[in-house]
Amino acid sequence: MPTGSPRHGPSPGPPAGRRDGFPAARMSRSAVSEQSPRQEFSGLRMGKPFGIPVYVSWTWFIVAAFITMLVGPRMQIMLPELNSTAAYAVAFVFAVLLYVSVLLHELAHSVLAKAYGLPVRRITLYFLGGVSEIEKEPPTPGKEFLVAAAGPALSLGLGGLGLAADIYVINDGGIPEALVWQLWVANLIVGVFNLLPGLPLDGGRMLRAGVWKLTKNPGSGTIVAAWGGRVLAVLLVVVPVATALSDGRELDLTDLLWPIVLAMFIWLGASQSLRVAKIRAKIPQVNARTLARRAVPVAAETPLAEALRQAGEHRAGAIVVVDHDGRPLAIVSEAAVQATPEHRRPWVNVASLAKSLEPDMVLAADLEGEPLIDAMREAPGSEYLLVERGGEIYGVLATADVNRVFSGV
Repeated sequence: MPTGSPRHGPSPGPPAGRRDGFPAARMSRSAVSEQSPRQEFSGLRMGKPFGIPVYVSWTWFIVAAFITMLVGPRMQIMLPELNSTAAYAVAFVFAVLLYVSVLLHELAHSVLAKAYGLPVRRITLYFLGGVSEIEKEPPTPGKEFLVAAAGPALSLGLGGLGLAADIYVINDGGIPEALVWQLWVANLIVGVFNLLPGLPLDGGRMLRAGVWKLTKNPGSGTIVAAWGGRVLAVLLVVVPVATALSDGRELDLTDLLWPIVLAMFIWLGASQSLRVAKIRAKIPQVNARTLARRAVPVAAETPLAEALRQAGEHRAGAIVVVDHDGRPLAIVSEAAVQATPEHRRPWVNVASLAKSLEPDMVLAADLEGEPLIDAMREAPGSEYLLVERGGEIYGVLATADVNRVFSGV
């Protein structure tokens, strides 16, 4: 049986003992970097101010109804001339305007981030407020601090403007004054609450920036700010309970509902930040050369059984399909090899199991740390071809091997 093997041997790069793949393929199902292409958000797209897509999660409608029910009775007291239906309609208008101010808060973060050259994927409004998805961290603690502070500063500014309008402009009662009063109070609360020093709040990011500046270590800043968030989460529940007990009041569990929800949100966000800090601490250990699998080059018509024999002979962990000039064309999928029954392997050529090499699936062999992770995120896949500066094949980097660096985090 002709093998069709080209006239060159296996890649000389990784040590010959590196056999994590073929023929005894062992692909991890973890997916730190191997992921499907990004999906569009399933909520309602509202627009693209400043080039930033804005989405409203369907959960917003739940909280809008909750705010309407909560504020409606207050509007009936403030506006006794309105019937019940009209008062609740005004309360719903307040809910909408409140989230408009939340959107402005998030735009303050995002616009400043874009001014610093940081890509912003989108802004999402959901039941607990809003979130700006800034895809890269600011490069300096100073910029981190300013991006984080922009949101609360805008909320406090809106609150101040609303207060001034309430005192000097709209002071004759009626629906406008009721709405302005509710909005300036709400914006001041949002601004002050977000300044609390714990992740995932803006104040937590400001604290992180300060610790980063002092220690020259962003990871230390994350850990301090995340633990600050956990302390805040506990205090959000403990303080109302302790206050009620010290005043001799009967504890109303309904009064604890919102503090508990906020505490859970902050605790989970802080815990996620701690996990991210642990992951980032391991990123410097990710080195393409160290993790690379030795690759054996074969022609497209080579039977899988023969390709696996050559891989075993050269103690290679990957198979690369090349043309007759030795130029790489594709990487044989480890998952496809595993799915091919052994009795069929002599009759299946490697080309039918290989994934064609797109330009972004070919990485420099000397990549390491964050640049390597970023390159893999830009082109999610299960295997990448590593090449030397002169274009020679060094080996294959499997996403599963990168995942193992972060296992247990």
